[in-house]
Amino acid sequence: MNQSSQDPSGVGTADPDEDSPNMIVYRKIEEIVTRIQDETEGVPIRTVKSFLTKIPSVVTGADIVQWLMKNLSIDDPAEAMHIGSLIAAQGYFFPISDHVLSLKDDGSFYRFQAPYFWPSNCWEPENTDYAIYLCKRTMQNKTRLELADYEAENLARLQRAFTRKWEFIFMQAEAQVKIDRKKDRIERKILDSQERAFWDVHRPVPGCVNTTEMDIRKCRRMRNPQRVKKSVYGLIDEGQSQSPVHTPSQIARKGTKADVEKEIVFLNSQLDRHCMKVSKVAERFWLAVQDLKRQPLENVAERAQEIWTEFLAEGASSAINLDSHSYERTSANLKDPGRYSYEDAQTVEVKGGILSRGNSANWKL
Repeated sequence: MNQSSQDPSGVGTADPDEDSPNMIVYRKIEEIVTRIQDETEGVPIRTVKSFLTKIPSVVTGADIVQWLMKNLSIDDPAEAMHIGSLIAAQGYFFPISDHVLSLKDDGSFYRFQAPYFWPSNCWEPENTDYAIYLCKRTMQNKTRLELADYEAENLARLQRAFTRKWEFIFMQAEAQVKIDRKKDRIERKILDSQERAFWDVHRPVPGCVNTTEMDIRKCRRMRNPQRVKKSVYGLIDEGQSQSPVHTPSQIARKGTKADVEKEIVFLNSQLDRHCMKVSKVAERFWLAVQDLKRQPLENVAERAQEIWTEFLAEGASSAINLDSHSYERTSANLKDPGRYSYEDAQTVEVKGGILSRGNSANWKL
């Protein structure tokens, strides 16, 4: 399956220095990655059936290791894993269920990155890009897009740093969500994972090596601050602080006290709207699970499946966010559904504080 992606903004980019040390390494890696994806001699890319869903366009870590050993004349599997992990650290392929970019010699699923996001395109994304991405993730209400703890902390820091710009960031995120919803479901699922992997390279998990910080080209640019650098959504000048998708009509003036108060009111209203929306969905889920516990035994299996379809299945109409552990336990419980198949998910929803608004204070488990 062709996973290449085009620049959605259609903006041209600066030509990279083809003779730079980093670019030479990137070209060698990309030659290997292109060979791995070859339809005849590469690793088979397939769609895997999982419980109640399908996982499109994936390969296993074991397949990649075996291909590297065979085609690069490597005798030691540990060496093949090391080379594969170095390639993964640059973002050329990535695990679909882990933010840590490394290669394991097992049945874990991996997906290849779209060429648009390859590091050879000289990406240097702004913090405003990252804020838009994280904000967009919070709007989509899908388990696979739930923010990790470190991402939630980053979002909180960015919101404090970009208080005066947050209205614009929020509007950009909403616009992108509307565009994404028009895409094919399978295509959207692949692109979501590729975008997540891109940010795992440029804003990695704490404790992981940030490969972009070792880029020699960054040191060279420090001597020439007027050089143009590339952002996720197009080109901006090195000295600009605006988001790359936004061209201000006039120079921003210093905010008055009234401006600050207006911004605070807006942010509070957005937060209230988001919390109320999530609380209503969570309340419906809680009530549905309570109803399941009161069902006659012959109706339990059917009702359990209805709850899964509405709240937890891929593309669910009222999706709730669960951590991966609770999601997996609930999935396993549904193989033999019972009245308490959703007990773990229900407990997480209530204790996690999602139902902190509305009438949740009066509920009893």
